[in-house]
Amino acid sequence: MVKSKNIKIKDTVVSITELNKEDYICLTDMAKAKTGDNRAADIIKNWLRTRTTIEFLGTWELLYNPDFKVVEFDHFKSEAGLLARQQQNINRKF
Repeated sequence: MVKSKNIKIKDTVVSITELNKEDYICLTDMAKAKTGDNRAADIIKNWLRTRTTIEFLGTWELLYNPDFKVVEFDHFKSEAGLLARQQQNINRKF
């Protein structure tokens, strides 16, 4: 059974959903607190693209997903952060 509750942190309401006795905190609510409603999705998208996040997700999948496709994941991992590195290289040249 899924249960939901809210907590208030520094005037920001954050939803918590309980499923199978595990709590899940709403990342969107946390991102809204930092930047406002209109930029929350951008904050999460940028976080999901970072190399460290991709590596964390890959490790989690290796541990908990017996059907995880490591070879396919390697492509995503190699591309993670690539755009940021390319931009840094461009800025160094100028």
